[in-house]
Amino acid sequence: MDLDTALERRTVRVGDWSLAGWRRGPREDGGTTPVVCVHGAGVSSRELGPLVAALGERVPAWTVDLPGFGKSTKPPRPLDLSALADALAGWLAAAELPPACLVGCSFGCQLAVDVAVRHPRRVRSLVLVGPTVDPRARSWSRMIGRWMRNSVREDPRMTPLNVADYRDAGLRRVVATFQVAMRDRVEDKLPHVSVPTLVVRGEHDRMVPQDWAEQVTSLTPGARLVVVPGMPHMIPFRGPEALAPIITGFTSS
Repeated sequence: MDLDTALERRTVRVGDWSLAGWRRGPREDGGTTPVVCVHGAGVSSRELGPLVAALGERVPAWTVDLPGFGKSTKPPRPLDLSALADALAGWLAAAELPPACLVGCSFGCQLAVDVAVRHPRRVRSLVLVGPTVDPRARSWSRMIGRWMRNSVREDPRMTPLNVADYRDAGLRRVVATFQVAMRDRVEDKLPHVSVPTLVVRGEHDRMVPQDWAEQVTSLTPGARLVVVPGMPHMIPFRGPEALAPIITGFTSS
């Protein structure tokens, strides 16, 4: 999907950086919770465009390129998780959004959790789609093995988007961000989440085993788990029409 063709683009300043965001849907008002989709490690908002388009049929929906990725400013050095999460919180403020539902995808779940714990005024709820990283997969060999087993069920149209994202970010930044993801102990933060949380796993997700999704759910106060039949890890790209009503139903409940 060409984001600039399908969605409305808005770029805002957050400190020294320009962060590019895309939106679709009705305008935010006092009674509407905007949904902000957060991309995974090494990639950009390109893979979240189909989900934002589907969500925008009912709610104000956004996605944003984090510093170093996509159309946003490239800092000279790769950022750690806290800096990326602070940039996301700063973008929420600069975009003048009311408290939002953060929809994390893969590593984006780790960022969404960090924002919810350290910047709680910016977050109304969380949806964690394919939350990483399972502590048993905190090595390159195990993570790559899981990725290969999962990839056979992903939409092949995502491959050129991955290539474009990795080219834009550069190999150094991509590798560094995956290392950040593996070092982050998200399980230590989940008990401190104080907003309603929905955990979503694809039935055939080989990156996020069922028992890890259940552990994420049990560690997060009041969270519940939904398993989407037939889906791999990247549900936002592979099955946005299945995921969008799950998210909008959750935000409206």
